[in-house]
Amino acid sequence: MHSVIPDCMFHYGWDMPLADALEKVLNGSPLPVQIRDGRYVVVSGRSGPYLAGRGFIWIDLQDGIALGGFYFHPTNGEPTPTVNIFSKQVQEEPLKMSQLPPAFAEDLSQWSAESRVPPITTRYFITGSNRKILLEHDEDYCGPVASMGPRPESDCQQRNADAADIDMNAAYYLEQTNHATNATAWMITGEDQVAWLRVRENTCGIGPFPLICRIRITRERTRVIIWRHPPPHPAPHPRHR
Repeated sequence: MHSVIPDCMFHYGWDMPLADALEKVLNGSPLPVQIRDGRYVVVSGRSGPYLAGRGFIWIDLQDGIALGGFYFHPTNGEPTPTVNIFSKQVQEEPLKMSQLPPAFAEDLSQWSAESRVPPITTRYFITGSNRKILLEHDEDYCGPVASMGPRPESDCQQRNADAADIDMNAAYYLEQTNHATNATAWMITGEDQVAWLRVRENTCGIGPFPLICRIRITRERTRVIIWRHPPPHPAPHPRHR
């Protein structure tokens, strides 16, 4: 676990090492260790002592890739609830879900369903450089699902819009807290964000496809927030996909 978990402080009710927070939800877990295809291992627990804490460690035995996840309901002012994915093996920024191993994304989805984690929620990644960054939703919720056809257009586009809004708010919060892994601050909506929201409403309210317009403009805004304070160049790191 300590070769996977970043050496950082994490705010789970109060400040503690991330390894200690994960141990609180894994210790004594009655859930069986899951091994898929003789290769992918998931060790999980969802009996956190407070704030609905749940977590897991995921290991690819073949490629030596390992990641973890921690879900809870923060009460410190940040967007809530949140999923924090982490690994010392990942340094690069920014990061989208599609950049992580597809097998991990599949097992994360399964874990989320079994642990009653909302399918669309604030999602961060804690890197090996001990920075909390946005793990952006780049899934297309209008795409076909296994054994199912495409989802209803109105429902799936609303999911895409919700994911875009969540990512933008998370990026804004991370910017305000300087990407600290144990940030405790209430998010402040600045004048620039208020003005932008007004522009988005006026721009998308006059077109024929307001929801699609909102998704596109919101994702563009997220890119602006992420890149107006570019991260430092990462050190070389192991292959993670």
